[in-house]
Amino acid sequence: MGSTSEAGLAELSADEHEHSVIIEQAAMWLADQNPSPRPTAPKLRQRFGLAALQACEAIAMVDRFRIYRKTHG
Repeated sequence: MGSTSEAGLAELSADEHEHSVIIEQAAMWLADQNPSPRPTAPKLRQRFGLAALQACEAIAMVDRFRIYRKTHG
């Protein structure tokens, strides 16, 4: 895991940042799908090359992206 900065915020390594970005990209893509593909996790794994846990993380982010988009356009 990344080290902790003086401000107390975790700094991400390059690998951790890339990991985070691909999960966010998958979540944004999924938030745009209407209706969402079923089964969702296997579709994300296939489309984005995610591990099962990463697909679940992306699915968990989707509602936040949808709410943000409704609120901020």
